[in-house]
Amino acid sequence: MATVASNPGPRALPSYQYWLPDVQLGFQNLLLHRLRSLLTMLGMIFGVAAVVSMLSIGAGARQKVMALIEQMGVHNLIIEAKETTEWQAHQKVRKISPGLTFQDYRVIQDDVGDIVAGTPRKRMTPSKTIPKSQQDLPTIYGVDPVYQKIAGLQVLEGRFFTDEEETRAAPVCVLGAAARSSLFGSADPIGQYVKTNETWFHVIGIASPLLSAQTEVAGVPTQDLNNIIYVPLNSAVLRLEDNYSDVRDEIDGIYLNIRENSDMTSVAQVVRAILDSSHHGAGDFSVIVPAELLAEQKRTERLFNAVMVAIASISLLVGGIGIMNIMLASILERTREIGVRRAVGARQADIVRQFVVEAVLISFVGGSFGIMFGFLMSRLIAWLAGWSTIVTLGSILLAFVVSITVGLIFGIYPAVKAARLDPVEAIRYE
Repeated sequence: MATVASNPGPRALPSYQYWLPDVQLGFQNLLLHRLRSLLTMLGMIFGVAAVVSMLSIGAGARQKVMALIEQMGVHNLIIEAKETTEWQAHQKVRKISPGLTFQDYRVIQDDVGDIVAGTPRKRMTPSKTIPKSQQDLPTIYGVDPVYQKIAGLQVLEGRFFTDEEETRAAPVCVLGAAARSSLFGSADPIGQYVKTNETWFHVIGIASPLLSAQTEVAGVPTQDLNNIIYVPLNSAVLRLEDNYSDVRDEIDGIYLNIRENSDMTSVAQVVRAILDSSHHGAGDFSVIVPAELLAEQKRTERLFNAVMVAIASISLLVGGIGIMNIMLASILERTREIGVRRAVGARQADIVRQFVVEAVLISFVGGSFGIMFGFLMSRLIAWLAGWSTIVTLGSILLAFVVSITVGLIFGIYPAVKAARLDPVEAIRYE
């Protein structure tokens, strides 16, 4: 018995061929009503621009703070003395605490087993220098040679001082980048001499530039870290006269490099306990843990991003409402067109797709203009306010995806409403 071959149905079209005519029609409608389309896009433009510019400002500020914290060293502990130049306040503290001393440093070295390297710091500002400083007087840091490794200090020219020079309190120094330009200008300072107060120091090296905070960061005082003259600790103690020696601690800082696998929080707690015991709870010091600061800064960054996006998304929400309004108005204008399409065979899904595509196109074009506007705003803010701004790929993608999503969400209701129109009533609509 012969079988009858069945006639194959029409071949299914690729999915993108269903969308291309709607995309073309959507662009035609946008161009047909240029002014109305532009006004509808304004909400999306300003919303996306707000997201991009606000995140760029936050990213710029956070990057600088993160770089400063990382510069301190994530495996370091920094102890800073809380000093005062007021005699009465100084005397009040001295009744219960001797201040930060070399004895504190030695006890910490003996009792904390995770320390790889450490150095006390004696900081002072000279009353005069020769050559005469063209800017603010540089600060003198008296430290051990191991400070170079602990602080990650790079020497651009010359060298850092040695343990032997530290032991004999040699009058040698290394200049920070700003101190070099302030004292010697464009001349080569290597081999020259700098006089601070009444002591001459032989310049043996130039340090690389460092980041400096404009405001206090987690207890670290504001200071230009490039306007520094580094000298051996013994040289600072024995050769230089401290203008405020009567109201200053014996040393004003301690840098400790901790073993990599150690628990930084536990080590910091031990150091605080040792100092609290010897200082009798005077609270005249602070222990700074860069690793904790870095973790806290990252948590703050995530929270800040969420808050900024939430605030800026209000503009996108307003823009989405504008898209819904204009699409609902468009349905009234194009009721006969919808009826004709339904009469010639268009399904409800085709009508939904047409209006959703138009809403998304408004968001797409508005989002594109918003990204460019946001980029220009961030650059303008950086130029006018002197802030550091960084436009990240993440902020661009976030703003763009949110704008498309808003257009999609607020375009569905008008699209469904258009698809549910009765074809006969739509054709007869005037």
